[in-house]
Amino acid sequence: MRRRDVLGAAAALFSTPVLGFASSIANATSTSPASLLEAARALSAQAYTPNTTALSAPFAGLTYDAYRSIRPQPGLSAMLPHGEEFAADLLPPGLYFPDPVKIDRVTPEGLVEISFRPGLFSFGPRYFEGVPQTSPGAGFSGMRLRYGLNEPKRMDEVLVVQGASYFRAIGQAMVYGLSARAVAIGTGGSQPEEFPRFTHLRLHEPYNGAVRLEGLIDSPSLAGHIDMTVQPGTNTDMQIAVTLFPRVEISTIGIAPLTSMYLKGPMRASVSDDFRPRVHDSDLLFIENGAGEHLWRPIANPAEVESSAFVDDNPVSFGLFQTARRFEDFEDTEARYHDRPSAIVRPSDNWGRGAVMLVEIPTGDEFLDNIVAFWRPEGSLEAGGTYSYAYQLSWTRDVADTANLAPIVQSRSGEEHDRPGTRRFVVDFDTDATDATPDISSSGQAEVSGVSAFALPDARGMRVTFLLTPASEGSVELRLSLRAEDGSAVSPVWLHRWTRARDGGV
Repeated sequence: MRRRDVLGAAAALFSTPVLGFASSIANATSTSPASLLEAARALSAQAYTPNTTALSAPFAGLTYDAYRSIRPQPGLSAMLPHGEEFAADLLPPGLYFPDPVKIDRVTPEGLVEISFRPGLFSFGPRYFEGVPQTSPGAGFSGMRLRYGLNEPKRMDEVLVVQGASYFRAIGQAMVYGLSARAVAIGTGGSQPEEFPRFTHLRLHEPYNGAVRLEGLIDSPSLAGHIDMTVQPGTNTDMQIAVTLFPRVEISTIGIAPLTSMYLKGPMRASVSDDFRPRVHDSDLLFIENGAGEHLWRPIANPAEVESSAFVDDNPVSFGLFQTARRFEDFEDTEARYHDRPSAIVRPSDNWGRGAVMLVEIPTGDEFLDNIVAFWRPEGSLEAGGTYSYAYQLSWTRDVADTANLAPIVQSRSGEEHDRPGTRRFVVDFDTDATDATPDISSSGQAEVSGVSAFALPDARGMRVTFLLTPASEGSVELRLSLRAEDGSAVSPVWLHRWTRARDGGV
């Protein structure tokens, strides 16, 4: 099933009046809140127990259209008031979301668990004939959070938590794009990836325009806990703490993983015969590393899986960015790629040695997420240990913060037609420092020639262009920056990995 369609189903509920909350918690119980963090610690000491209960009617065996016809009912599972500024929607199971998620709320009266039943939802008559009162094995698949993001009286979606440990958010004037996860295991490796999932979500009372959400995480390799405080606004900012309790040694952990989609762009437009000049949720991995460098790595759609490690000690930030912001960059009236958010991870404490990892997976269309970026610590996580990571996650339209350095405006490449086996690269910088000198290097067997730097017309900045002629079937790592006469950096460091498969044989 297409990723875009599933996201469309998650966002399909239109704005509805805010009704009473009491009917949604009929037969619910109120108790004192127990610690989900301690629950995760205790869970890790037990053998993993997968959910083996199959969904029953009316949620079993659904097509995409049938699942999409299931709608949360206003006042029962949709637009449930949460404080004065927020509302929540509870999401149905089915299709890609079979596993039940327990959902409860911390209220002034205590902890209230929201009881699941099919009657909380409406079902499209085209696909369903009658709805049973109960559905053994079924539970909520996640939740949406709403807030007056763009207009005070319109409760826009601001956060969706659904599927494995995935969540996504938006700020003002944005539409959903890339996702985040609580944790990743084995992404881009030779073995099948493991997807820890939320089994329990807990919503706390709002405070000062923000709301706190906790999640209990479980998988064969670990149990864990996420604690996030969500502050919607022009940017939607999250303060996140993830605590992991491994059941086994884990050498392929991914901390603060971001997942996105990249099909095509000017670095390799020929990958898709499409009327749109660009098709992507993100086109840039940007890193501010612990050594003070700003790394600018354009994303690609490779012919084979590519994994890159940017070794670091205490990273300052990393993120997946959408740098193109004009409608004309995409020419897509439906997907609105120009309004998709960027996401930036800023560690709140010392993460030590490790690497920012970038995994690029081939795709032939825009309906699969094929880009993942995350932090991987240098050492393995040991069984029985406790590992905590705190960070801020911002969903934004802002450009990458290059401090006093000249931002990179765009990167392009294409075959040099009069020189078979040679490829031309073009990198534009937003600077008037026309006396800056390109500093370019390559690793691997290749010839770099024809390096030229010149001012663009109409004060549009500076262009650097060069030719790459690979000498072997391997890969070539390119590194380019602008430097002043004294050797100091004028621009971020532009990075690119050439492979013969990736760049169409050139």
